[in-house]
Amino acid sequence: MKKRRLTNKDPLLTSSYEYHLPDGLIATHPVHPRDHARLLVYNRRDQSITHTRFDRLNDFLPDECAIIFNDTKVIKARLYGKKESGGAVELLINRPLDAHTINVYIKGRVKSGTVLYFDANVKAIVTALHEDGSREVNFYLNDVLLRFEELIPLLEKIGHIPLPPYLGREDNSEDEREYQTVFAVHEGAVAAPTASLHFTDELFELVCSHHPHAFVTLHVGSGTFKPVECTTITDHPMHSEYFEMSKKSLTLIQGSTPLLCVGTTSTRTVEYHIRSGELQGEANLFLHPHNPPLRVDHLLTNFHLPQSTLLMLVASFVGLEETHRLYTCAINEKYRFFSYGDAMLIL
Repeated sequence: MKKRRLTNKDPLLTSSYEYHLPDGLIATHPVHPRDHARLLVYNRRDQSITHTRFDRLNDFLPDECAIIFNDTKVIKARLYGKKESGGAVELLINRPLDAHTINVYIKGRVKSGTVLYFDANVKAIVTALHEDGSREVNFYLNDVLLRFEELIPLLEKIGHIPLPPYLGREDNSEDEREYQTVFAVHEGAVAAPTASLHFTDELFELVCSHHPHAFVTLHVGSGTFKPVECTTITDHPMHSEYFEMSKKSLTLIQGSTPLLCVGTTSTRTVEYHIRSGELQGEANLFLHPHNPPLRVDHLLTNFHLPQSTLLMLVASFVGLEETHRLYTCAINEKYRFFSYGDAMLIL
């Protein structure tokens, strides 16, 4: 078989998803109130761009449109502690692998058997090291092995909000409130479904009063920030995240009403279900221009990192060329980027 020749504008090339973002456009703090973030509305039918504000979202949603939200809740997944030697250590929970085994990232050298000490008589013992840089640990309280659900309330006391590294700052009391959606229910995410952060209670109620809606749960892992490092995007080992489908979401997904997914996480959950038929488990779907959505019609999302799977997901809806046009427009118009940044609605 003749090997496909790749060019700089080929949607299979990772380098095709590079763009330059001025540092000043990275949103390091949230907008107040939440729904006063800006909103870029892109209509694929006529390729038109409209600049508005998020609190006008309902004015732009199609009349015939069902909405899927992700109701995951961010946990305080970052811990600061010490090794037995007294050296400082930072641990970031990624995801549970079973009831007792937690996949984490640890700053600093550790080996299997290393004991890490945290506040409130909590400790972790490293049980395995992985080539991707992650580690496996078991957590203990007063030397009693903890299940993941038992660990969560302890994290609320001793943990920190796991802000993305590109924010370049420590978390504060504001983040405990703002880095959480108003409809968050099921604890387990270590990153927020950021498009949903723009909803106030009032706007959420307004939108839901006009459109059928439902929730899925996908616990966002730290892998969402992992850049694509392969030359060809299809060689990227896509991370997996735990998901569950609600009965109401299945009814909407299996119906004929056009679907709007709020965020890349709910999009991947719906599309993974469409392809696998599974109602819960581990979703590892990689959407890109050569693997576009099959069921989701519209997308509400933030502006994403260069060469990220999230940017490639956007391109799966609009194509590589239009993705660059939209991002160039957003940069020229000084939209705020990334987790606390502004939003884009793709119709």
